[in-house]
Amino acid sequence: MQDKYYELTITLNNELIEFVADFLANTTDEGIELGEGEIIVRSESDLTSVKDSLVSFMHTLDNSIQIEYTLQEKENKDWVKQYQDSVQPVEVGKFYIFPSWYEAKQDFINIKIDPALAFGSGHHPTTFACLEAISTYVKEQDKVIDVGCGSGILGLACKKLKAHIDLCDTDPVSIINTKENFALNHETYHALWEGSVDKTKENYDIVIANIIPDVLRFLAKALKNVTKEGGYLILSGILDKKENIVREAYANLTLEKRIQIDEWVTLIYTK
Repeated sequence: MQDKYYELTITLNNELIEFVADFLANTTDEGIELGEGEIIVRSESDLTSVKDSLVSFMHTLDNSIQIEYTLQEKENKDWVKQYQDSVQPVEVGKFYIFPSWYEAKQDFINIKIDPALAFGSGHHPTTFACLEAISTYVKEQDKVIDVGCGSGILGLACKKLKAHIDLCDTDPVSIINTKENFALNHETYHALWEGSVDKTKENYDIVIANIIPDVLRFLAKALKNVTKEGGYLILSGILDKKENIVREAYANLTLEKRIQIDEWVTLIYTK
C-alpha cells in the first residue's frame, strides 16, 4: 500500500447521485463511495482522467446537472473496506442484487454485482425500473437484446428468467465488465459485441435500451427494426424533461406502460 492516495469528491444534488455514480463505475475500477450530497472516488493513481471523463459526460447532457469537483492527495487508509460498508443490496421485482461480500437471499432470483467494478448495481431509478419491467415482461425462451449493456445486470436478469440474451455496448470497458459479471454469476449469453444494435441480424421479442434520450432518438429506427411484431421495447435512462423527444421518435408504437421514479422515466412500448 502506498503512503498517499487520491480522492475525488463530487458534490451534487442527492437525487442524481446514483445516476452519476453509475457513470463513474463504468469509467473506473476504483472504489466509489456514496454520501449525502456527494460521491467520493479514491485511488492510488491520479484521478484527473476520471474527473475529465465526467466533465465531458456532463457536456453531453447540456450541463443540465450542476456539479462541483475537488481533487486531493491524502494519507492512505483502508478506504476499500469503507467503500464496501457503504454499499447495500437491493430488492426489485423478482430479483435480489447484491455485492459479493453479502450472502444470497432465499425466495429471490439472486444476481451478484460488484458495483465498484461495473456500471449498474440496481440502485439507480432507471436500472431499478428496467428490472421491474423485466420481472413482468420477460419469459422463458424469449429472445432479448440489451443495447448499451453497461455491467450486464439487465441481461443477467433476463438470463436468470431463462431467456436467450444478446448484449452490446460501444464502450469496451462495459464489454469486459459484462463478461466478468456473467462469469461471477455462472451464466452465459448467446452473443456479446462491442458496437451498437446495427451489428445484429436477429429479431427479438424484447429490446432493452437504458441509455440517454438523445441516443434513444438516434437509434429509434434500428431498435424498432430488430423488434418482432408484438414484441416489447423497454426504453430507460430518460430524464422527464427530455421525455418528449423519445416519445416523438417512437410515436408509431403503442405505449404499454410508463414508470417514473423521481425525475427518471422508463417507457415500455409494444410493436
